[in-house]
Amino acid sequence: MKQHHFVIISLTAQGHINPTLQLAKNLSRAGARCTFVTTVNGFRKLNNLPSIDGLFYASISDGNDDGAAKMDFGDYLKQLKRVGSENLKKLIDELAGDGHPVTCLVYTFLWAWVAEVAREINLPSAFLVIQSATAFAIYHHLFSINNNGVYSSTSEVEVAFPIKLPEFPLFSRDDIPSFLLQNDPYSSFMIPVMREHIQNLEHDPNPRVLINTFDKLEEKSLKILDKIGICSIGPLIPSAFLDGNELEDKSFGCDLFEKSETYCQWLDSKPEGSVVYVAFGSVAMVKEEQKEEVLQSLMESEMPFLWVIRSSKEDDKKKNDEIYGLNGKGMIVPWCSQMEVLFHKSIGCFVSHCGWNSTLESTVAGVPLIGVPQLADQTMNIKMVEEVWGTGVRARVEEEEGGIVKREELKRCLEVLMGDGEKGNEIRRNVKKYRDLAMESVKVGGSSHNNLNEFLESL
Repeated sequence: MKQHHFVIISLTAQGHINPTLQLAKNLSRAGARCTFVTTVNGFRKLNNLPSIDGLFYASISDGNDDGAAKMDFGDYLKQLKRVGSENLKKLIDELAGDGHPVTCLVYTFLWAWVAEVAREINLPSAFLVIQSATAFAIYHHLFSINNNGVYSSTSEVEVAFPIKLPEFPLFSRDDIPSFLLQNDPYSSFMIPVMREHIQNLEHDPNPRVLINTFDKLEEKSLKILDKIGICSIGPLIPSAFLDGNELEDKSFGCDLFEKSETYCQWLDSKPEGSVVYVAFGSVAMVKEEQKEEVLQSLMESEMPFLWVIRSSKEDDKKKNDEIYGLNGKGMIVPWCSQMEVLFHKSIGCFVSHCGWNSTLESTVAGVPLIGVPQLADQTMNIKMVEEVWGTGVRARVEEEEGGIVKREELKRCLEVLMGDGEKGNEIRRNVKKYRDLAMESVKVGGSSHNNLNEFLESL
């Protein structure tokens, strides 16, 4: 097989870094050379860079190296394209000059222009999709020129609902990624970015799309996307929790936040399947009213819980106990290793916004989900969790209460997933089924394992 050198490019956000870096690790272990690239300012924020043979790191300027510039995110993306494209070409030249010519560029969301750079310098490229295949099928449906998608031109139009995809439940306005709606605050820059992504692929005579999912989970969605060269290579999670080939690979690496060191011992003291794990990701800021409703639902349910609440300050356990009055019933930490927690025997369910990484990770860990979706693709993910895979439930918001999920609704969901009723038992059976299918997909001869090898051979 040809000796490959991949430059793999990611935005410095935890949900982007985790699957992108894991792909770099997987390719390095397959014998390729990989250079993981992000912005200069973003690179400074990375901690615990994994050190393995064949994996290297670099950064490129986005014109905002000191992080001081304050600008609209849409304007930042334009600057990133303008400045970043020139600096990426310089990096590629430098790597070639050092005797390590690049053979393929891999990019993820918000870096659509990387495909244009690749065409300009005659390199193959691959788009790494870090959301679900179902979300990507919706993007293709709306933005494809070949399918006359309603967003395929630059004119402003309203999407007609419901949206129908073959063999799926109907998708309402509340089911699709929120930034696809014209009244969403992110739509002004996300709609053009997604249009660029999809149409870059349609203009490419040999498009390559890698996606962080596995065949048996999203078979129908992947079939819809078959014409644009898509292949599943997931779940992109550390090997120790999946195929077991690299037992030291227990974390993604490159954490943006300092994790607590005390929660594992606390989890060890709890009975199997008894703990509720609550985490709303690295980006979303949860309203204080919502925090209070979550807290009261947990306290009234009298179930032990581990809750990750990001803070700009280093709140220690004593301060958290003082603020929230936990009285030993639960533990609050500013950050943790999510994989370490989800795979702990004490975890019985996961309360989450249902970003794709969290949705996929909980599935692989065999942990049922309670979804409290907030933005982006989270509403679509919980629809799939509840209505298609049957691996969790959606907590319904009270619109008249400002979009808050009330404690009574959260307690209802906890009783379903943590109780021994028929619905909870069915959800646990479904989660176990998909957990086993995920494990099979990455073993030698499994679908994701084979797809990654076929991708390498195609370059």
